[in-house]
Amino acid sequence: MHMDAFLWMFLPVFVAGGSALLSFYIMQARMEVALAKERESLAEARATITSQKVTMEERIKATEEATKRHALDEFMQDFRVEERSYVRESKSLNASRKSMVMQERLFFRNIPLSNWIEREMLVEEGRDLDQIPMESVFSTSTLPAPERLPVSKFLDDVRTTREPVPDHGALIAARIPAFGAQ
Repeated sequence: MHMDAFLWMFLPVFVAGGSALLSFYIMQARMEVALAKERESLAEARATITSQKVTMEERIKATEEATKRHALDEFMQDFRVEERSYVRESKSLNASRKSMVMQERLFFRNIPLSNWIEREMLVEEGRDLDQIPMESVFSTSTLPAPERLPVSKFLDDVRTTREPVPDHGALIAARIPAFGAQ
């Protein structure tokens, strides 16, 4: 009886221990399944987050590039080039030249960034002055002779008493033959 008592006494303990082990393993399996599901959802969330992070970084880079491009365009619009031009005639004893001079200067808003930069383009190059006729444009032979007034006779009398006044146009035409040929 002694053995039977021990058996009846320890049998519920063994059954309780076995049930506890069985429920432990079942709960352990359920926990692993729940943990696997959580890991799966966590992996999906991480994949979604990394893909959104990549797209956000690309959007940020594209936005930064667009902003830099826009800022550079605005900056470049503040630069302007001022131009002016004129015709330059240079005459020497042998030849005459007519050229167009273009000057440009770079500005940032209203601040000049450079000096005037000149470009000269030849428009017309004249022939030697020896080949140009010596006639003056201001010669008196082309003008009709007006009628003489009595006052002009009086002036002629005054001029004869004084030194004759030199004809400056004739002197200039004699010294610089190209003066009258333009």
